[in-house]
This record gives sequence, structure tokens and C-alpha cells, in this order.
Amino acid sequence: MKILDVPQSGKRGVTVSQDGAFGQISRALVIPGNPRTEAQLDRRQVLATMAHNWRTITEAQRLAWNAAGKLVQSDARLGQSGPLSGFQLYVKVNCNLEIVGEPAVNTPPAIPAFDPNVVQALELTNPGGVVAIKLTCSGSSDAFNLVWAAAPQSAGRFAVNDYRYLGELPEVVSGTADITALYTAKFGAPAAGQKVFVRSKQVVDGYDDLPHQWSGIVPAAS
Repeated sequence: MKILDVPQSGKRGVTVSQDGAFGQISRALVIPGNPRTEAQLDRRQVLATMAHNWRTITEAQRLAWNAAGKLVQSDARLGQSGPLSGFQLYVKVNCNLEIVGEPAVNTPPAIPAFDPNVVQALELTNPGGVVAIKLTCSGSSDAFNLVWAAAPQSAGRFAVNDYRYLGELPEVVSGTADITALYTAKFGAPAAGQKVFVRSKQVVDGYDDLPHQWSGIVPAAS
């Protein structure tokens, strides 16, 4: 249920506080399901590998990560953020490198300067009742561009928290990148009247920039 209280997040006794779509909520503590999907097991294995590798690098390398972490802020939570620890930055950078198929690094790369994101807008069409989901793109960037999305939502929603990774931005053809296959493989085809949420984030040398987000309502069949 929605509550009025000081900003808080986490477990307290048998209740959990968290940020919801319409403000702060409190709910009963429930142990989540563990379907052990292939994607879940893959991510868990990657995190376990990174934790093991952190213990195998040299002390000088760990100190370098500690110093670099002080220059990188965490994502904001409850309106607050802070510098990363060396271990957090090590895992963040190497997990990002693993996603894009690049080798892991033992020393922190320099923080890059990002080009503007090439994705400019979300384009939804429904010719003959076949929904197409495309991203309008402009310009160029040497960064890896990764795409996330949420399951189809009610048209009245303006924010979602559960984004799932779809993959790298497909090839841009005539100013658009078609993500229909990536989206429907994860969630199925959205219906007319449902809202689609998509995020795009760039990765360079294991660092990522702030995500750009778009949403749109699937039009009626034309």
C-alpha cells in the first residue's frame, strides 16, 4: 500500500519499503520466486566470476580501482548517490564489457567522454495489425548502444521500474533501427492501445552513460 513517510528502502521486520509508480509503498515481505532461467543463471555466474577475479588481481590494481571509484557516482536512490567502491566499479566495468563481448580488464580504464546518443525517438506502427517497433536514429557514435525495454503496459502508465535487457541496437537502416524482433522475443507483441517503454544506454570501455528513455502507445491497425 502507498504510505506517507520519510524516504526509505529495504526490509524492516516483515515489511519492505520501496519506491512505487505513484509514490512510496510498503508491502509484506515475500520471498521471490526463483525460476532459474538461463538469463538468471548466466548473470549469476558472471557476478560470481567477477567476485572471484577481484581476489586474484594485485593489491596495487585494487588500490587503483579504489581511487577510480571515487570519481564515479552510483545511480541515484531515494534522491541520493555516492562514489563507488573499487570493487563495485570493477564489477560494473567488467560486467558491461562482458555484455558487449569485450575482454575483462584488471586495471581501471580512463573515464570516457560520450558522444550524443544516436537514438532520438520511438516509432510505433501497426500496419495490417502487425506491430512494428523502431528507434529513430541520427548522427554517429563509436560506443556500444544497448537497448532495454519493459513489458507492455497500460496506456495510463508514465513510469516503470522493471526493464529487461533486449540486446545491442540493431543496424540503422534509413534512419531507423528495428527492435521489433528483440522486443517480441522477450515480451510478445504488444496490443493496440498498450504503452511501450524503451531505454537506450551507451557503453565505452566498460563505462555507461545515463539512459535515454522513450514511450509510446501502439496505434490501432491501419
